Amino acid sequence: MALRTPGFADRLLAWWALHGRHDLAWQHPRDPYRVWVSEVMLQQTRVETVVAYFQRFMARFPDVETLAEATLDDVLAQWSGLGYYARARNLHRAAMRIRNHHGGVFPADLEALAGLPGIGRSTAAAILAQAFDRRAVILDGNVKRVLAR
Repeated sequence: MALRTPGFADRLLAWWALHGRHDLAWQHPRDPYRVWVSEVMLQQTRVETVVAYFQRFMARFPDVETLAEATLDDVLAQWSGLGYYARARNLHRAAMRIRNHHGGVFPADLEALAGLPGIGRSTAAAILAQAFDRRAVILDGNVKRVLAR
């Protein structure tokens, strides 16, 4: 579906500048690791719930290397209470792959990101847009609901 409303993106960004959330823990700094962890935590989980978990997770695993070196049991313990534990297992597996196959550096390519465990096209696009300032189409369930109205 092509959205061809003139100025739509400009209006949307202007609205976000006035009404969007600008003070969430994962927004400062917007590095790929923080964006990725927040995007995964926010899947099926409310922002209000994620904030405390995100801060605790970052304190224990401040970067992709630390997460990759951790035991799965440690990762799952930090995730405890968030539910959908496959997300935590995929985070751990993807961190190890980033370390082992990408030299510990997040790929800045949609296909490479989407090829990591637990990262689909929407999460990959969110990482590209937020952490790498690259134009990327993010069409998740929330966006689909807004566009369907």
